[in-house]
Amino acid sequence: MLTKLALGGLKNRFRDYAVLFSGLVIASAVFYMFMSLATNTSFLKKNSPIGFTPFIFGFGAVLLAIITLVYIVYANSFLLSMRQRDYAMFMMLGAKGRKIAQLIFLETVAIGLLATVAGILVGMVGTTFVGQWLINTLHAPATGFSAFWLPAVLWTLGFFIVLFILSAFYNAGKLLKTPMLRLLHQAQTPNRIKQRKGIFVLQIVLGLILLAVGYYSMYAIAKIGIMAIPLALVTIVLGTYFLFNSVFVALIGLLKRNHKFAAKQLHTFTLSQLSFRIRDYTRILSVVAMLFALALGAITVGLGFTHDIPDLASQATAYDLTVASPNAATRAQISRLQDVTAKQDYTIKSDAKTVYISQQALDAHPLEIKANDGGLDTPNIKVTSHNFAEMIERYPSSFGIFIGNNRGKQMKVADAATFAKLGNAETLTTFKVKDFGQNYDTIQKIVELQSKQYPRLWSSNGDQKFMIYALVNSMFSGLAFMGFFLGIAFLGMLASTLMFKILSGANYDKSRYLMLQKIGARPRALRRSIRQEIGALFLLPGFVGIIHVLFGLQLFKTMLRAPYGHLALPFGLFIVLYALYYLATVWMYQSIVINKNLAEKA
Repeated sequence: MLTKLALGGLKNRFRDYAVLFSGLVIASAVFYMFMSLATNTSFLKKNSPIGFTPFIFGFGAVLLAIITLVYIVYANSFLLSMRQRDYAMFMMLGAKGRKIAQLIFLETVAIGLLATVAGILVGMVGTTFVGQWLINTLHAPATGFSAFWLPAVLWTLGFFIVLFILSAFYNAGKLLKTPMLRLLHQAQTPNRIKQRKGIFVLQIVLGLILLAVGYYSMYAIAKIGIMAIPLALVTIVLGTYFLFNSVFVALIGLLKRNHKFAAKQLHTFTLSQLSFRIRDYTRILSVVAMLFALALGAITVGLGFTHDIPDLASQATAYDLTVASPNAATRAQISRLQDVTAKQDYTIKSDAKTVYISQQALDAHPLEIKANDGGLDTPNIKVTSHNFAEMIERYPSSFGIFIGNNRGKQMKVADAATFAKLGNAETLTTFKVKDFGQNYDTIQKIVELQSKQYPRLWSSNGDQKFMIYALVNSMFSGLAFMGFFLGIAFLGMLASTLMFKILSGANYDKSRYLMLQKIGARPRALRRSIRQEIGALFLLPGFVGIIHVLFGLQLFKTMLRAPYGHLALPFGLFIVLYALYYLATVWMYQSIVINKNLAEKA
């Protein structure tokens, strides 16, 4: 009987539960997708370019678990609010508390189990695309990668089932401790928030001052130093709280006093609803704004670092590749290089201790090196016979790439007569290409072939741009991938959390909208009011979060070439995702609070 009641309740309220169920499916799908990579240590370890990734994914798994936990708490609150009146009716009809607890347990676990299984199936499809993206981004072979990964299935099932079992016990305990009459009439319980005028004004002033201090500390980090970061963190968190608890409430109050605006349509009702909502939701709106800023900032900075990877790798050497006396296999690979912008051949000769380069050849075609004590925009230094001695003394590590198979020897310039007498001639060819990433696989094969041809080159391959690019790419691409993945999870789950927080109060608003319908308010006007109210609740934390990100990017001025140069993708994703959750919330809220029978008569 209990099973029929539980399943019947889910069936009868299928439309109401649709958004909840889809949100839980997305949450479990994201969790599975991440865990399928985080727990696949064989895949991560077999790919040497991403040696940092196991630690990155382990840390990310902990963060994702925390995000998911917060999300489930709010989803659980929404689930309880949907059914508490029905449970109270069952109790009035004589159902015992133990049976009600069993009913709650069955409903909660049933929804959780179905959503988790569906999410794992969706996650398997998503893992195929996400994994391929990671493999392509990190230039890693797909060895050991699988869309179906049993440990990830077990982790996802175990984690979500435990969460839903705990939620079921919490729901049952909370409901049984609440008096029956309170459950029946909770929607009519007044909930007014009173605040002294003096304290209210003080909060407005404090909020604006704290935000100004926080923004300035991030802007002036070069002057303030490392203390700018904790100063900004404290002041912006407190400023954000006061912003929602007082500044926005004051602005709404000013709109209400504008009689010309407030008298139009249902603006007075909408503004009153919004004023109460913002005060009631101050903590959740503040948390959502801050976490949105962190998530969006992580995505933006991560993408910024990935765009800067070629520039960071170029700091070690001015050339994309140098080749010493290539054999036939190496020459075949060289012919596959695309968009070669510069190529130069040199002849070098050596004796027991020294590698020599011709003075005439060096002056005709100067070598180029990077000043390793300069920044990203430091120009290449052209080395001729005139400044060779000075440059090799100042930047000795920059010349290792020109010694080739003569590792451990010194490098000198020889005049034409001296150079002609020397033996052991080798060729040294330098290459520059238009797009290093496009040629990554070919350059990797050339470096490997050179190492096999000249085993001593194993100790000097660190001078090649390929090795530095692979190292930098493994760190920043792995971090960027985790930041992008977790950022999207943050944004999606936090938007869902805000959605469920709003929807959990929908049952309390039924009587207000019913009263408006009975006195003649048209459904179109009510829907417009709902769109405006919920739109403000979504827009305000999203807007505040974006402002935080724009100022926060000042912290990375010295680390990123163009911190504001790649905002379209992360901000575009944020807006699209946010808009989808807003539309879903409006649709769900309207279906709860607007009486359909009266709407049809109107």
